Amino acid sequence: MNTSEAADPWILRPRPRPAARLRLLCIPHAGGGASAFRGWAELFPESIEVCPVQLPGREQRLREAPIDRLEPLVEALAGAVLRRREVPFAVFGHSNGALIGFELARRLRRLGEAGPVHLVASGRRAPHVPPPPPLTHGLPDDEFVAELSRLGGIPAQVRDHPELLELILPVLRADVAIHETYEYQDEAPLEIPITGYAGVDDPRAPPDTVAEWAYFTTREFALRTFPGGHFYLASDRDRVIQQLVRDLGA
Repeated sequence: MNTSEAADPWILRPRPRPAARLRLLCIPHAGGGASAFRGWAELFPESIEVCPVQLPGREQRLREAPIDRLEPLVEALAGAVLRRREVPFAVFGHSNGALIGFELARRLRRLGEAGPVHLVASGRRAPHVPPPPPLTHGLPDDEFVAELSRLGGIPAQVRDHPELLELILPVLRADVAIHETYEYQDEAPLEIPITGYAGVDDPRAPPDTVAEWAYFTTREFALRTFPGGHFYLASDRDRVIQQLVRDLGA
């Protein structure tokens, strides 16, 4: 990332497009950083500016403490969004990022501010569906790592390098805590289109649980499925982006 992240660490602009009609905020999965969307900006049409969201505690923000509860995280992210209101924006959130994007939209609505014009919720059960047991964020490090590894949440190349694992553990624990301590509070549905994206073999967010995002919009809902598991968007990136461009009406 090589542009204005120093001015605003939350919303990166790897390829600024001053004439874009839409900004796409991309919010990563638990433990992930903005680099999860490396290379995306170049694959979108000129009408869409791709802006990965960088959460505290990772990559350029490594020296900052990660945030382990959703409310203060969304409050801070909403402030960053309100500082960058040059054009309308949509949200693509994967896994934890989908939940963050959803609550961001609701917070902006409560503030009486313009929220996203479209929410794409990827690889995440609908907000009212509680996470399956066991809860892991409070486990000792060895048990926490073992459980996340079993679920596919820690790649072998990270798990087998103690220095790298030590670096990423605080972020992983904070992000898992966000997911596991979240309590859905009922509000009116959003008045924007929501599109659900799911990997057909995702054990954490099977397509039928992603389909339940339909309850959270008064507008159009569509479910898109892709070959693969929880990280289908890495293995099938080009197809995902092509579908995103169609769904955003570029």
